[in-house]
Amino acid sequence: MIDVLVDAISDSVKLLPFLWITYVIMEYLEHKTQDRTRRAIKKSGKYGPLIGSILGIFPQCGFSVSATNLYAARVITLGTLIAVYLSTSDEMLPIFLSEAVPISTIVSVLVIKLVVGMIAGFLIDFVMRLRKKEEEEKIIDLCEKEHCHCEHGLIKSALRHTFNIFFFILLINVLMNIVVYGIGEEHISEFLQNQPILGPVLAGLIGLIPNCVSSVILTQMYLENVISVATMISGLLVGAGVGLAVLFKMNQGIKRNLQIVALLYSIGVVVGIIIELIGIRI
Repeated sequence: MIDVLVDAISDSVKLLPFLWITYVIMEYLEHKTQDRTRRAIKKSGKYGPLIGSILGIFPQCGFSVSATNLYAARVITLGTLIAVYLSTSDEMLPIFLSEAVPISTIVSVLVIKLVVGMIAGFLIDFVMRLRKKEEEEKIIDLCEKEHCHCEHGLIKSALRHTFNIFFFILLINVLMNIVVYGIGEEHISEFLQNQPILGPVLAGLIGLIPNCVSSVILTQMYLENVISVATMISGLLVGAGVGLAVLFKMNQGIKRNLQIVALLYSIGVVVGIIIELIGIRI
């Protein structure tokens, strides 16, 4: 149990640089940029899913947290957020590299996640524009919600935001690690074994665990030939690390957040089932 707590603390501490950078950027946008710069950011937003999906494939949990905070402040679009969630790889890449998985396999998985994230992101933004439901919210709304006293300076405000969300993430990581420890990874493996169609559905549920441990479990099960590549990809597409936990804390509207989670889950599962039916083997 001590190891569980140590791992949770370690995973949370690793996020601090990403949280700090995100909030410094947001504070800078609020306090330092001019209207012309803000208009330029909004105009470049249509390329967000492309940029988000590319950045998301790098092996870290923190970028999904950063993207979630930026979405909560409406700096990025919903399509960009989903693109990041779908493409983020968390611990998959380090595990693949440490296990000497062929480069062709690694590249194939990353390309699938990148392409799915990019396409889904652009489609979502296109539909949102058609429905005219994009919202115009300011970063100041986040500051008011957190009572951070932004007028006291960029550094102090960013630090307050950073540590507020850090302790929330730490709590989530501790709880999730205890749950996984209690159930046991071997039982989760047995649950997914020999489920050709249900595999992606069940793996998607594992991907919803708001912790990097979900990518570790799915990747290890694939390497041990417990699940197929389609099942693994389905879970990894859904897996957004602690970004999902942060979404419910920072983004207003429980119904909206549930819809985002349902959308993410549906995309991951459908893509996994399609890969399974086509018979793609990597």
